[in-house]
Amino acid sequence: MLIPIQPVRVDPEKIAFQMCESGEQVTFAQLDGRANQVAHLVSDLGILPGEHVAVLMNNCRELLELCFGLDRSGVYYTLISTRLTTDEIDYIVRDCGARLFVYSTVLDCVDQDLLSKLPRTLQCMSVGASVEEMGHGDWIALCSKKPTFALAQALQGSDMLYSSGTTGRPKGVLWPLPKTAAGQQTMLVTLLAPLFGYAADSHYLSTAPLYHAAPLRHSMTVIKMGGTVTVMERFDALLALQTIERCRITHSQWVPTMFVRLLKLDLAIREKFDLTSMKMAVHAAAPCPVDVKEKMMDWWGPIVHEYYAGTENNGFCSITPSEWLAHKGSVGRASQGNLHICDEEGAPLEAGQIGAVYFSDGPQFSYHNDPVSTAQTRNAQGWTTLGDIGYLDEQGYLYLVDRKAFMIISGGVNIYPQEIENVLLQHPKVMDAAVVGVPNSDWGEEVKAVIQPVHACDIGPALAEELQTFCRGKLADFKCPRSIDFDLELPRLPTGKLYKKWVKKRYWPQ
Repeated sequence: MLIPIQPVRVDPEKIAFQMCESGEQVTFAQLDGRANQVAHLVSDLGILPGEHVAVLMNNCRELLELCFGLDRSGVYYTLISTRLTTDEIDYIVRDCGARLFVYSTVLDCVDQDLLSKLPRTLQCMSVGASVEEMGHGDWIALCSKKPTFALAQALQGSDMLYSSGTTGRPKGVLWPLPKTAAGQQTMLVTLLAPLFGYAADSHYLSTAPLYHAAPLRHSMTVIKMGGTVTVMERFDALLALQTIERCRITHSQWVPTMFVRLLKLDLAIREKFDLTSMKMAVHAAAPCPVDVKEKMMDWWGPIVHEYYAGTENNGFCSITPSEWLAHKGSVGRASQGNLHICDEEGAPLEAGQIGAVYFSDGPQFSYHNDPVSTAQTRNAQGWTTLGDIGYLDEQGYLYLVDRKAFMIISGGVNIYPQEIENVLLQHPKVMDAAVVGVPNSDWGEEVKAVIQPVHACDIGPALAEELQTFCRGKLADFKCPRSIDFDLELPRLPTGKLYKKWVKKRYWPQ
């Protein structure tokens, strides 16, 4: 078997992963064979090691099989959010330099408008019942004709997922490809498996879309360690509890919004489920309110772990339940790389002083096709930052004070204000725009826009509705402002920089 890392030995008939709602199950033997078929097809299509494949698919059986096949094809694979607009998807496909684009026909975002925008030289393959309508190759049918044995001299591939920066443009996080044969232990497996106890007896519940970094990487790591993964096609709080009990889940991963959804279930419903199989519940992606985490630990016991990292994976912090109880609000200490807090000039600060969060001695990354943004993540010492602000206590525990360039995190999804502001500024009635996150009891934050109109007489509900409609035509729904306020003038510094703290502070408790 190629999938489990040596010296892991797995029964070929053991379930590698299963889909939560459809009930589809895939054994290690089936996954191995289908992944090999993917690798053969990719090779036969002329996709060379080091080249790029873009994937736009919902959580389904075929997606994980595809990822494992690409993982042993020596290529970069970019999973794209299914919630993006046509223009956003087209941008990522072009920017990553994809030679092949594989997509699900069931997605609302897949239509002739999208497919007509894609480069004519791009090879496109579709997964779904209506492939004839799209005029592209049937990915599943073509894969089924390929050999199930391993590709000769198969090389290890890697994901290249997209993360936005302060400009709002998506950026591909590029790591050097491992120069090793496929199936060897990778940096991610070396980090995640021992940290979270992933092993052959693990049964991991994946609750979120696999196009996000954490769900994809943790799911693949568990399978590579010989464990089993149950993938939720969509998150539902009640279904998650039912699945934990039914499948005897041992490990799971969540975002704080999911905790809120779980806690809002009636107490009588929550208490009827047997959750004693759970050894570890991990959360990340967004700050978790202290009271929410306390309630989860009261319910599930001291099994709630937390980590802090980015798609760039330039460093990694983690904190155990017992540590968190002694350092409430912290995201932990460095378990990969070394933490530093630096001032604006890049000089290290003492414990308790607030500054930019940097990592040294962590994995190196670059932003694909963007040397300027890559350089902006480095200081003079070569340490890297994602733009987060925080401080360390005397024991080296990190506390985040601010987020990446006022990034909004809504339901565990990163939303970048600059991108939305750029769209709003295209409207002829808008002179200036500021987008900030404001409190939302369910999602943590929601998007609010504050507009300086060209003419003060335009201020009112009609313009607000007009601007929201304008945004919906250009942005994914989750990025569009949920509410719009107006100011006669927005606060800008003499340098022209928008001083968002002044805008944001009116919406947050002091």
